Amino acid sequence: MPREDFLPADVRGLADLDRPLPIGHGATNSQPWTVRYMLRHLDARPGNRVLDVGSGSGWTAALLGWLVGDQGAVIGVDVVPELVTMAREHLASRFAWVRFELAEAGVLGWPQDGPYDRILVSADGGRVPPELEEQLAPGGRMVIPADQQMVVIERSASGVLTRAETGDLFTFVPLV
Repeated sequence: MPREDFLPADVRGLADLDRPLPIGHGATNSQPWTVRYMLRHLDARPGNRVLDVGSGSGWTAALLGWLVGDQGAVIGVDVVPELVTMAREHLASRFAWVRFELAEAGVLGWPQDGPYDRILVSADGGRVPPELEEQLAPGGRMVIPADQQMVVIERSASGVLTRAETGDLFTFVPLV
């Protein structure tokens, strides 16, 4: 999934650099190393239902769409209407099982289509929001930066949540 296909024209020439790139509206397209790191911890599988919080330009949702395949589903959600439009345009003809929604005021994630097997959060709210934990299905996993720590949350088949910090620090845009 070429990163440059998901970047504004003025930064496409920088797509091969391993650094975050601006996509407008105060948002960035995360550096490829960070995206790979998060996706490895997320461990999305074919057929999974995935929520991508802070979907930005749609690149990460497209990668998730490739990982889960046409038996899965990916919902990208963002608070910036222009970014949702951008993501929809970038992915228009690629994967019918990936869609983008504008976040509802006062609601984290996209609870109406949950629960999700995997939740990826690409913004840091300083903590792990219980509202997102509630959207995680039994047997599910969420990867989220919280106060610069990367956190992996798993929900057992019986519903018990466990949290583990990976020990690596990251800087993300704020979760709003």
